[in-house]
Amino acid sequence: MTTNRLFLYASFLALVAALACPGASATGTLAEARGGRRQLLIAHRGASAHAPENTLPSFRLAVQMGADFVEYDLQVTKDKQLVCLHDETLERTTNVEEIFPQRYSAGGQGADSTRHWYVYDFTLEEIKRLDAGSWFGDKYKGTRVPTFQEILDEVRGRAGHLIELKAPDMYNARGIDVERMVLAALKRNGLDRPHADPKTPVIIQSFSAGSVQKLALQLKTKLPLHLLVGAKDKDVWLTREGLEKVKSFSTGISPDKSTLTANPQIVTWAHDLGLLVTPYTFRVTPAADVKEVRAEMSRYLSTLGVDGVITDNPDQMPRR
Repeated sequence: MTTNRLFLYASFLALVAALACPGASATGTLAEARGGRRQLLIAHRGASAHAPENTLPSFRLAVQMGADFVEYDLQVTKDKQLVCLHDETLERTTNVEEIFPQRYSAGGQGADSTRHWYVYDFTLEEIKRLDAGSWFGDKYKGTRVPTFQEILDEVRGRAGHLIELKAPDMYNARGIDVERMVLAALKRNGLDRPHADPKTPVIIQSFSAGSVQKLALQLKTKLPLHLLVGAKDKDVWLTREGLEKVKSFSTGISPDKSTLTANPQIVTWAHDLGLLVTPYTFRVTPAADVKEVRAEMSRYLSTLGVDGVITDNPDQMPRR
C-alpha cells in the first residue's frame, strides 16, 4: 500500500471521526472538507461480479482491483458466532440442501409452502461444512463461508471494512445482541475506534435505523455509522427533515442510487449536514453493460458529487 493511499485513508478517518459525535455541526460542505481526497471505491460483497459474494476469494480480488473498502454482511449462527452471509438463509449461496436435506424450516401450506435453511439454526462447525463457491462456478468449489474474524484477518492493512448488520432487529428479538457482538469483536482486534489502525478504517451500516441508533446512542461507538436507505424509505429519511434526524445518530447515508437520480439535491442536503453519501449498487447487468456502468459511476461521482460508490464491479471504477 502506497504512502499516498495511507494518507487518503487517514484523511478520510480524520473527517468521519470529527463528525462521529451525533449532532456535530459541519463547517461548509463535506465536498469542501474532503480537501482533494479521492472518492471511495467500495466493493459490494467483495468483487462479487467476479467471485462468489461474501467470500475470502471475493475480498482478495476486490483488494487487487483497488478497493478502498470491502463491504460485507454479517449473520449469527446457532452457537452465536458471526459469519459472513447476505441472506438469513443458506440455500441460495451454499449446498445446504444437499448436506442437510432435512434441516429446513417450513412455512406456508400447499402451493405456498416454502423451505428455508436459516443461519441461526446451524452451528459454525456445520456451516463450515458447506460449499459456498460452487454455485458461482467450478473454479470456486470448496470455498467456505468465512467468519467475521477471518475477514478481519484477511483484509486488515489492505483495505477498509464497511460492515453491514443484516436483520439486527430479528436477532435482537431472539435475544442476540448482534451490535454488541460486533463491537466486542472489533475491540478484540483493536479496531473499535476511529483511526485505531489507519490502514484498516471501519464503518458500520444497517437498514435498521433502530440498530444504528443503538450503536450511536446506547453503545456510544465513535466509529462512523451509515444508515442504509432503500427506495421505499426515501420519504422518511431522504428529505431535509429526515436527514437532520439521521444526523443525530449517523455520520453518513448509503442510499439506493435511484433515489439520488430522482432527487440529486439529496446529496447537497446531506453534505450540508456533514453526512457522507455512498450510494448502492452499481453493477453490470443484461440491461447495463460495462461502459454504461462506468459512465453511471462517473456521473454520480463527478456530477452528483457523492463520496463513494458501492459496486459489484470494482474493476470498472472511473479513474479518480
